[in-house]
Amino acid sequence: MRLTRAGEYAVRCMLYLCDKGQGNLVSRQEVANNANIPTHFLAKIAQQLAKAGFIEIRQGARGGFILSQKPADISLLQVVETMIGEIFLNDCIIRPDNCGAQTDCAVHRVWLTARDQLRATLAAVSLEDLRQDTICAPQPTLVSDLPPAATQANNTANPDLQKLYWCPGPNGE
Repeated sequence: MRLTRAGEYAVRCMLYLCDKGQGNLVSRQEVANNANIPTHFLAKIAQQLAKAGFIEIRQGARGGFILSQKPADISLLQVVETMIGEIFLNDCIIRPDNCGAQTDCAVHRVWLTARDQLRATLAAVSLEDLRQDTICAPQPTLVSDLPPAATQANNTANPDLQKLYWCPGPNGE
């Protein structure tokens, strides 16, 4: 499964609006420029986000978007599924009538389990959680540069050659 461009842009838009705060008017151009979303695409995304009740759209020269809900009350799953619909990993899940083997198919059960786990993972993360996270992606760090506790946990014969991903905590630990 790959997130659509609309889904990615919707997440960017919502995170930017969350940074600006609930109830604050933010111009379309500001969102487009700072969230790196093409303006024409942003208009389409905003319509769906507004229909879902996440944002309010104000028209006119002084128009823009207003975050309607608290970021803590909006999950990543809600934003993604607003754009792409309910997540399904295979046609046999969304259209069970097209698959005559679904009740006896071991793969069908795996698709259902994976879908449920993915949805649960996305549902467990709020936009507030994402907004507060200052590290978007892990940075490669040499094991020798890690704090002693992390180095002990990853003891190897040649630690200078091994790279692993480590994200420091708020105190650099």
